[in-house]
Amino acid sequence: MGQKLKTVRLKSKHTQQQIADQCGISKSLLSKIENGQTSSAVATLSKISETLDVPLSWVLDGHPETDLAVLPKAEREISADDDNMGYSLELLANRSRFSRIEPTIVHVTPKDFNVRHEPYTHSQDEFIYIVEGAIELYYDGEKHYMEKGDTAHFKGVKPHLFMPVDNAGAKVLTVFIDD
Repeated sequence: MGQKLKTVRLKSKHTQQQIADQCGISKSLLSKIENGQTSSAVATLSKISETLDVPLSWVLDGHPETDLAVLPKAEREISADDDNMGYSLELLANRSRFSRIEPTIVHVTPKDFNVRHEPYTHSQDEFIYIVEGAIELYYDGEKHYMEKGDTAHFKGVKPHLFMPVDNAGAKVLTVFIDD
């Protein structure tokens, strides 16, 4: 993932400092991400991918460009690089970097193990569908209880966070939508 970001950055003839400044992160953090020395929050990866003008899903998956996105269940991987993030991600499609949607399953960490309390922001709109369990969606300062079958659509630029309500955790189908 970091190597993909580095390759795109170099092709666009931008320095690490230029991209870091545009993303509001340190050059050191960007260097560590590019060199695979650290994992990063989706919000940070989203800012970097937006600055480099590539979809987040393209950054997160390692598959070639195609106009057909078939991904058998047995080949999907769950990324859980950092226990402190409060969730793990499961990409649902190998997509073209030019696609405008990013279908993902967010696995929300059980309540006793979730240490994430800071909301996220990113540039994409977001549609969510609760597949399993229940969450509290914190959105723009308000709390919304959501359970299996509930849906929401919101602007990613406003602070939001999925919080578990119990130790069963939750699965949330999330579709990021680029403008």
